[in-house]
Amino acid sequence: MAAPRAFIAGVSGLTLTNEERTFLRDADPWGAILFKRNVSDKAQVSDLAKSIRDALGREAVILVDQEGGRVQRLGPPHWPAYPPGARYAALYDVRRDTGLEAAELGARLIAHDLREVGIDTDCLPLADVPVAQGDPIIGDRAYGDRPDKVADIAAAVARGLMRGGVLPVLKHLPGHGRATADSHLKLPVVDTPRATLERTDFAAFRPLAGLPLGMTAHVVFSSIDPATPATTSVTMLGEVIRGWIGFQGLLMSDDVSMGALSGTIAQRSRAAIAAGCDVVLHCNGDLAEMRAVAGEAPVLVGEALRRSDAALAERHAPDAFDVTAGRARFAELTAGAQV
Repeated sequence: MAAPRAFIAGVSGLTLTNEERTFLRDADPWGAILFKRNVSDKAQVSDLAKSIRDALGREAVILVDQEGGRVQRLGPPHWPAYPPGARYAALYDVRRDTGLEAAELGARLIAHDLREVGIDTDCLPLADVPVAQGDPIIGDRAYGDRPDKVADIAAAVARGLMRGGVLPVLKHLPGHGRATADSHLKLPVVDTPRATLERTDFAAFRPLAGLPLGMTAHVVFSSIDPATPATTSVTMLGEVIRGWIGFQGLLMSDDVSMGALSGTIAQRSRAAIAAGCDVVLHCNGDLAEMRAVAGEAPVLVGEALRRSDAALAERHAPDAFDVTAGRARFAELTAGAQV
């Protein structure tokens, strides 16, 4: 079977259109990502996941952003509401072991929810380290304001997902916590010296460098590359993310349709691949834009294919798990924590 193309596609609604089915079959993206517009109930999500894989003719990855708190695509009434990352941080501050147990268990429960409907990859954990003057787009999604604590909790979340048979995606490399703008809307510029970044923002990612998948940040770090956001910066991807942090997993861009990036969708996609992203992520489900992304996305070869194969090899059936007991324990752990 030929290798897929180096991009991840969104879809427009609750079911595939005939045009989308044809596009997926012909363009052969590496995977697909779901959003709230693609979710109604469990049977519908299961059917959509199956129809995507049927169109692609393989067990392609299907991703979602299922963090808890403000970022939860599958939610009540059909799925439980999960707390934001800051809840685990609060528990950790009282007792480290409790915070880590809650973080891992919450992720294990999320993994159960996702696997049940055919989703096998979660865009989680975050290792962003927020600062007081940063934009609130990260805010309570973060696991704290110290890199060691953030890395500790993020590792527990990744363990929980993987024990549940779901691949984690580490984000947003090399750090979005210091950004003073929401990159969904405009390009953030961080003017902090490199030495400070290496002690704080970048340091949180270093212990997590062995995770199988990662996602870039649309953020300019002016002390390293004054002109180009990390997603499209050869220097940031090669020297910082692959070099100083040491991340060697499959690296995907953040969504190339976000307001932080400039140029056409094709130009953005081309720049991300040229900078060193293995895969381009496109989320909004606009078919014309997806065709432009597909036109720039090469077939996975070489190191990108090797990293893809290594990540996919991490997929496995969930460990044995008593879901009812797990939910009861999770409720007990998180009941008293204040954010």
